Amino acid sequence: MVSKDRNALAKTNPVFSLASGTLAGAVEGFATYPIEYTKTVSQFTTKAGAKPPNPLVIVKDTVAQHGIGGLYSGCGALVAGNALKAGVRFLSYDHFKSMLKDNDGKLSGPRSLLAGLGAGMTEAVFAVTPSETINRTKLIDDAKRVAPKYPRGLVSGSMAIIRDEGLHGVYRGLVPVMLRQGANSAVRFGTYSTLRNFVQGSSRPGQPLPGGITFGIGALAGIVTPPTDTVL
Repeated sequence: MVSKDRNALAKTNPVFSLASGTLAGAVEGFATYPIEYTKTVSQFTTKAGAKPPNPLVIVKDTVAQHGIGGLYSGCGALVAGNALKAGVRFLSYDHFKSMLKDNDGKLSGPRSLLAGLGAGMTEAVFAVTPSETINRTKLIDDAKRVAPKYPRGLVSGSMAIIRDEGLHGVYRGLVPVMLRQGANSAVRFGTYSTLRNFVQGSSRPGQPLPGGITFGIGALAGIVTPPTDTVL
């Protein structure tokens, strides 16, 4: 009985949600970074109107010149940003989820959708907008200049941008990002919750789902999610 109570507390503990989400985001960022690296190299090396280089060729050439570590060049900023986003997302989702549960402690699909919407918008405010503005827009664009204004990297560059433009400059474009992230998380968590409830309804009461099934449900939710990135 005590063990069950501890497990219940662990699942609703904000520190647990933040830590597990941050760790999951960091692992995801590190595991998928070679794909992101290959895509970025392809975009930068493709000339207007030319056919993009084969991703396998990019991987082969990179490993031949720099070893496996070459595929992870510059991964620190992306892993840190991904970890922060996922931590905020899961912390806020658990908060909204606890608010929206019914009297039996259950969360329906539509309510999970609302919780995901709130989580995505919170993520946009505290993590995604500042990260995208500083990393993807200002620092990347600045690096292309003959005389860069922020040549010393992520931390010093971020501090310089905030000093020069203030928080208003960092949060420019906040509303579209909130709409995009809100839609992403609503679809992701809504799909995940609906599929999980469906599968659990077919299993024995009180029996936890195996890790492989949970992974599969998460993968399906991830497949459904990307179109909202394109639309918004």
